Order: sequence, then C-alpha cells, then structure tokens
Amino acid sequence: MSSACDSCASREGCTSQSTCEKRNGIEKLPCNDASQIKCVIGVASGKGGVGKSFVTSTLAHKLAAKGLKVGILDADVTGPSIPRAFGLKGMLEVTESERILPATTEGGIKAVSLNLLLEDENSPVIWRGPVLSGLVRQFWSDVEWGMLDVLLIDMPPGTGDIPLTLFQSLPLNGLVLVSTPQELVSMIVAKAGNMASMMNVNILGLVENMAYVKCPHCDEQISLFGSDEVLLKETADAGIKLLDKLPLDPAVTALVDSGNTEKVDTSDILNNTVEAIEALL
Repeated sequence: MSSACDSCASREGCTSQSTCEKRNGIEKLPCNDASQIKCVIGVASGKGGVGKSFVTSTLAHKLAAKGLKVGILDADVTGPSIPRAFGLKGMLEVTESERILPATTEGGIKAVSLNLLLEDENSPVIWRGPVLSGLVRQFWSDVEWGMLDVLLIDMPPGTGDIPLTLFQSLPLNGLVLVSTPQELVSMIVAKAGNMASMMNVNILGLVENMAYVKCPHCDEQISLFGSDEVLLKETADAGIKLLDKLPLDPAVTALVDSGNTEKVDTSDILNNTVEAIEALL
C-alpha cells in the first residue's frame, strides 16, 4: 500500500476508512509460485437465478476457443454449478506440497469448485460466512493454476461476505455484471455495481441475459420480461455500459445442463465481453 494509505488510515475524516485494505487488515493475496495468471475477471450478479454461471461457462468456452488458456474459480460455493456445466466429476487431487490440482475439461479449461471436493455433489454446504470466505481464498492461494491468460471467477450473488472477500483479497482486473431485464433486478444490479466501485474494482460492463427468445417460425424476437429500458437506464446512471444481450435458447440450455458447454456455438454471443477482456491482456 502507498504511504498515502498509511497516513489516512488513522485520520478521523478519511472517507476511505471503510474500504481501506491497510486499515481493515486485508491485503491482496499473492499468487503462489505454481501459478502465473495474467488477468482475473469476476462474473457477478446482484441476485441469483439470472444465469451468471451460464455466462461464466460459455464465456470460458469462447475464450478458450480463441486459443487462450482459461481457468474458472467457482466461488459460488453454496450453489456450485460449474462442474455440472462441463460434465466434470470426481474429486480434485492434492499434491505432496498440499496444493490442489484443478480439474480440466475436454477443451483444456481448468476448474476448481467445492463440488469437486465433496464425495456427494448433492450434499448441502451448511457453513458460516467466514468459513466459506476462507475456502474461496484457498481456491486462489492453494491451487496450482499453472499458466493462465484469464481466470474467471463465478462469484456468488449479492453483496455479502464472499463477494466482499473477493473484492478485497483478490487482484481483480475487471468485473462483468449479469442481469435479466426485470425492473426489480435492475435496482439490484446498480447496488452490485456501486459496491464494486466502492472497492475500486473496474467494471467492464453488463451482460443482459435472457433478453429475448426467438420465434422458431419467423425469428421474431420476443421479450420475455418486457422492455429493458429501466435496466439500461439504471446501469447507465451507475456508469455501467451494456456489453452483450443473450437470448434464452432452450437448445443451448439443454447442452449446458447436460455438461456439454463446450459444444455450444458461441460465435454470435459475448463478442463485446470477450473484446473487453482481451483489451486487458
């Protein structure tokens, strides 16, 4: 930390005291010597059920198809779905030096998830926030990621303990927000964006998921949740730009649900999001 932070941490009127890492005893965690990661991108949402894990998995697939070395840290520890999306099963291995080896998909994407540390993937995770936060920190510091161009972090929804831990502890290069077009969700997206801004995290923009469905007969776009006008206004007011709009496609959903994310045709989706990430490399 800079000397400015050292001096302001004890200053009564400092407006940064609530988020100052030095004052709160939180430092960015260093990467271990078995990992070299160029870019760390968080994928977040204000609430659950908006397709954040779907965006994370298909984004990883699209980046890997471009020749980049990609990893996924599944930080949504109470609802981990990344292993299912890629058909990953079995327990993760641990080295003699007690480092975790990530699982690898058929397309070469590396992934770490709590579901790959449980004997039964259907077992509920009934742990308190500090324990969950500690596990997520271990997924960063104790995993042999090797050389990665991009590490995507599938963050838990909301603005609670784990997102706060990730914002404060990990060197995030950028954040992608995910939302559906409902008016209620738009307010929650703005809250998540404001939290990221308070933590000095660079927000790359918004992916609007389930924006529409295409009529199978005439290709007309049908807005399931009505107009996205309120969502776009709320995000624009918060300084967040729209990156991409994704349709709700039952065929794509079926592929992801069956563990075949790497068979999804991503040629026409997430192009702006990928471009924003590549600009950081």
